[in-house]
This record gives sequence, C-alpha cells and structure tokens, in this order.
Amino acid sequence: MSVASRLHPRQTPEPAALLQLLKPITWFPPMWAYLCGAVSVGVSPAGNWLPVILGVLLAGPIVCGMSQAANDWCDRHVDAINEPDRPIPSGRVPGRWGLYVALMMSVLSLAVGWFLGPWGFGATVVAVLAAWAYSVEPIRMKRSGWWGPGLVGLSYETLPWFTGAAVLAAGAPGWPVVIIALLYGIGAHGIMTLNDFKALEGDRQMGVNSLPVTLGPELAAKLACWVMAVPQFAVIVLLFYWDQQWYGFFIVIALILQLYAMQVLLRDPKAKAPWYNGTGITLYVSGMMIAAFALRNLGVVG
Repeated sequence: MSVASRLHPRQTPEPAALLQLLKPITWFPPMWAYLCGAVSVGVSPAGNWLPVILGVLLAGPIVCGMSQAANDWCDRHVDAINEPDRPIPSGRVPGRWGLYVALMMSVLSLAVGWFLGPWGFGATVVAVLAAWAYSVEPIRMKRSGWWGPGLVGLSYETLPWFTGAAVLAAGAPGWPVVIIALLYGIGAHGIMTLNDFKALEGDRQMGVNSLPVTLGPELAAKLACWVMAVPQFAVIVLLFYWDQQWYGFFIVIALILQLYAMQVLLRDPKAKAPWYNGTGITLYVSGMMIAAFALRNLGVVG
C-alpha cells in the first residue's frame, strides 16, 4: 500500500477489486451443475433457452458471486493473514462495502430466482441461506471441516443440478436425477477439502477447523480422495444397473485417470493440491455431464 493511499484511504471500491471480490473462477462449478441438471431431465431446450440462460447466470455470477462476497467479508481477518492482497484487507474494497455488496447481491439473487418459477425461487432461497450459514457468525459452518465442505459441495453441485432439472421439467425431477446429483455433491466435499489447503496457516491461527488443520495435510488428502472416488464409483454402478453401460464406461475411464492424479497428489498434498484442482477436478466435472446425458436417455422427468 502506498503512502498516498494510507493518508487518503479509498471511500469507494475499485471496479477491478469488486470483480475480484466475486471470484469469477469459482462460478464455473454451479453453472456447470445447472447445465447438467437441464440436460439430465430429458426436456428439449427448444423454447426453453431463457430459463437455461437465466439459471446459469443466477447459479454462477449472481448467487455464487454473492456467496464469495459474503465469505470474503466474514473472512476478512483470516484473509489479512493468508491473502493480505485480497480486495477487503488490502483496502481496495474499503469500509463495509464488502458487506453491502453481499447484501445487495442476496436481494438480486432472490429477485432473479423469482422469474424461474416456484422451484427456481425455492432453490434460490436455500442457496442464499446456505451461503450466509457457511460464513456468518454465529453459525459459520466453515469452522467445521466436516459440515462446511459438505454444505458447499451440496450447494455447488447438488442444488444447482436439481434446480436446472426442476426448472426445465416445471416440477420435481425423477429420483435418478436426485440420486446422481446428490452423489456428485457428496463427492465435492473432497474437492472443498483440497481447496482448504491454501488457507492452512490462517485457518490454524483463526480457529477454523478445516480437515487439513485437524487431520494434517496427508490424512486430509487421503480422505478427500476417498470422498471424491466412492460417489463416482456409485454413479458407475447405477449407470450399469440402468443399462447405460457406455456412459458408465466413460466415467470409469475418467475415474481411473483421477486415481493416477491422486497418486501424484498424495506424494506432497500441500504442494500438489492446486495442481490436482486443475487436473483431477476437470475429470470429475466431465463425468458429471456424461452422467447427465445418461440420465437424459432414461427419460427421468418426475
């Protein structure tokens, strides 16, 4: 921070800092999951492009962006240790602007969700509540290495998948869709655990009991691998049971490649976690869309 900025602190946020606050890199998983839901329900997108596009924007930039702003506001003291260059601790988003942005985007999320019908609006309410429950005191579920990643995994994968399916079907999707969406949300618990490696030191100091803190990096990484792999194995078994063998076979290949990547990760979990996030996770989410097309073949509208 320069001398001038210390003498004359900003009163309004930098536009680039606001975008950084919303963390666009995190928008992809819920957007992808919403698309998986839209594909899986077996309803033609012809004539339904508006709810598809609106839902993708809601899941990613709006709701996920809101959750990131809320998390950064509630995590500003932790970020001052882990990432002092983040928008709030660096002063580029000054004062209480981080809170104001999170609150305004919460209202925007609900307003946009209203246009997706009762299922879309209901899911949006759940998503907004989950985002705040994850970060804000006294609930702050992220303090737990078990409940926090579980909530995020279900919010990032299961909920938008279910929402995309329900909005396109104009009703509750069939149980196969719900089961597959739930399995991928459970597996995402492992992804969230690996994401916690980057905040290891700050979490220790601030009392955030992430699994890398409570179990140690090696054991936490092993657990994350199991949590990611077992639900995918269950998806494969279900697809074979539902006579979708080719789709199941492609997910088998994706899982085998992940197992090789996991071996690399486990050699040095703290150093290799970012690498795995760019390789193994890509294979994980590819399997999600493969499973969505398999469900589409089943005709699983509720």
